[in-house]
Amino acid sequence: MRSLVWLRSDLRTRDNTALHHAAKASPDGVVAAFIVSPEEWRAHDMAAVRVDFILRTLRRLSDDLHALHIPLLIAHAPRRADVPGLVLDLALRHGCAEVRCNIEYEVNESRRDERVRALLESRGVGYVAHHDQTIVPPAEVRTGEGRFYTVFTPFRRAWLRVLDELGGARALPAPRSQRPVGIARSPVPERVDGFDSSVDPALWPAGESAAMQSLRRFCQSRIEGYNEHRDFPAEPGTSRTSPYLAVGSISARQCLIAALAANDGRADGGERGPECWISELIWREFYRHILVGYPRVSMGRAFKAETERIPWSYDEEQFRRWTEGRTGFPIVDAAMRQLLQTGWMHNRLRMIAAMFLTKDLLIDWRWGERHFMRHLIDGDLAQNNGGWQWSASTGTDAAPYFRIFNPFSQSRKFDPTGAFIRRYVPELADLSDEDIHEPSALPGLLRAGIDYPEPMVDHALARDRAVAAFQALASRSGTGA
Repeated sequence: MRSLVWLRSDLRTRDNTALHHAAKASPDGVVAAFIVSPEEWRAHDMAAVRVDFILRTLRRLSDDLHALHIPLLIAHAPRRADVPGLVLDLALRHGCAEVRCNIEYEVNESRRDERVRALLESRGVGYVAHHDQTIVPPAEVRTGEGRFYTVFTPFRRAWLRVLDELGGARALPAPRSQRPVGIARSPVPERVDGFDSSVDPALWPAGESAAMQSLRRFCQSRIEGYNEHRDFPAEPGTSRTSPYLAVGSISARQCLIAALAANDGRADGGERGPECWISELIWREFYRHILVGYPRVSMGRAFKAETERIPWSYDEEQFRRWTEGRTGFPIVDAAMRQLLQTGWMHNRLRMIAAMFLTKDLLIDWRWGERHFMRHLIDGDLAQNNGGWQWSASTGTDAAPYFRIFNPFSQSRKFDPTGAFIRRYVPELADLSDEDIHEPSALPGLLRAGIDYPEPMVDHALARDRAVAAFQALASRSGTGA
């Protein structure tokens, strides 16, 4: 018996549930496969920088698997409808009695996998899908009435309880080296048409070893102060593991185990830094559970159905200025330029930039969600959608509609010396630490010498407009303000 492991967002050898169990169940060896599916990627707004990162990760993974005598085969699907037939062809051509994979929970991916399962079983090939993306499988954490949680804090308490009932987090070892199967591995393409990235790949070393090194460095030197430094974009206060989690070159379980080791084995309480980072991992779990429990968030719909009646703006020129980092609000512009230049954005800045688009400009959150996905190296539907709907006050456990970030005060609080702004908005570099946050407040003669736009909107007036729009919605729906 031989197994085919269909890799998707799980590009690693260690703690890979499907790969681990395939190796245990396959005395005749394991074959791994990855399908390059550009049409599917475009439909899901996958960023070019992420495609480049995936290809570089696959090259490292191919070497890691080759050392275990597991060949990595690369197949190409011109159309996403071709994927089921390709999986079947790979299994039959290489004598595989079953296909194993780790579940992807998004609606389109679930439908694709159901078509694959039906086709395989119609030809006598087994299909086994494993929970792997989350530490606690979706649907395991329910309210007393059997519903999915929609508020984070009670979810967190229940999640910790279920984790304890399941015996905690355990990482599976990499498979042992198998006997050679006599199948040559495929070359990994250097690029895919339509996905050419301008981001320097040196910013993001790829592969399982790089992912583990990044996690170790964070836990050894920065996790202790994570709660104090994570909101300051000029400081190296975050883990920067999100790209590795997005492509699966590291697992959430491995991250939790490392954090527990830094917190004397405690998932709750203990040191503030590790506890805070563990809560961020639980937020990741929360958004994936929401994705399973409420599939509409995978389909471009607001979690709070009544907010579909918000009179969103669709001003293309305003949106373009936001995407290019030309809003006249320095912290917003620095954030948007960081995204364009590096393929990544600091989490505090994601909230600031998203709330500016959805509240100051009142532009539909879906435009921003798509722009982020098209540029983020760590683009992940559950996390990106959850963050955008939180900022837009349309989602589960969302920010109250009247809590609207002031970009100028956020800038002064979280980039007090302007160091981050100077890095990405160099035209303001010569301003003082105080003036750099709000150059529009300078006297006219001083502003005249700066090649930087005036603010697109008056924040106070824009805030009032957004609050009024949500209050009108609440009044019409009879829920009160």
